[in-house]
Amino acid sequence: MTARVGTVTLVGGGPGDPELLTIAAARALASADVVLYDRLAPHETLAELAPRAELIDVGKRPGHHPIAQEEIERLLVAHARGGADVVRLKGGDPFVFGRGGEELDACRNAGVPVRVIPGVTSAIAVPAAAGIPVTHRGVSRLFTVVSGHAPLSPAELEHLAGLGGTIVVLMGVSNLPSISAGLLRCGMAPDVPAAVIERGGSAAQRTTFADLSRLRETAERAGVRSPAVIVIGEVVRRALLGEAEARAVLADAVLRSGSGV
Repeated sequence: MTARVGTVTLVGGGPGDPELLTIAAARALASADVVLYDRLAPHETLAELAPRAELIDVGKRPGHHPIAQEEIERLLVAHARGGADVVRLKGGDPFVFGRGGEELDACRNAGVPVRVIPGVTSAIAVPAAAGIPVTHRGVSRLFTVVSGHAPLSPAELEHLAGLGGTIVVLMGVSNLPSISAGLLRCGMAPDVPAAVIERGGSAAQRTTFADLSRLRETAERAGVRSPAVIVIGEVVRRALLGEAEARAVLADAVLRSGSGV
């Protein structure tokens, strides 16, 4: 009798809020035997989402990768070959800077059945949570998503500066100084608004605003830390407008309260 081969499901967990999991993702977790999860995936409620599964933390942190990518792929294949239905829970979408393509290839090469459940990418969801639309009629009709994990080349910076629209940088806090300086050097206007959104979608979400020319010093002064999403472009003014309106409403309420109205 041939032993059963399990399956691997690459699941996009969204930016971290469990309520942004898709129905398909929740179903896959509920029936999983093993879950390998990242630190940016919604892992705090995993015991409830995957009640029968063995939970394995394979999360990487900036400058600290306790489990190599090759080992993660080996674990996926080994557990599936042992008959388990395995979920690889990743932050955001598996195919947006998530090395999901490499894990897909590893499973296919090993003859393990594998499928992909897309997730809500933080490139769109985190700006939205801060009130920033990545596109807006009459303001921006395109957006570019960039990995800031490694410094951008002069050619990449020149291309971004001349492309227009909105720039969204993921994993870019450590390289924020070189990115902002490079864009300015390549001709981007210094008064272009920018925002850094930390821990997007969580109760600890915080947004730091600045013009591009002051983005580095403002972020340093605010003590910005990963995980964070950087947004550069005129669409950021939509969030600034929302904050100004909120402050105006609050000030009006205080004045009316003080006057006894």
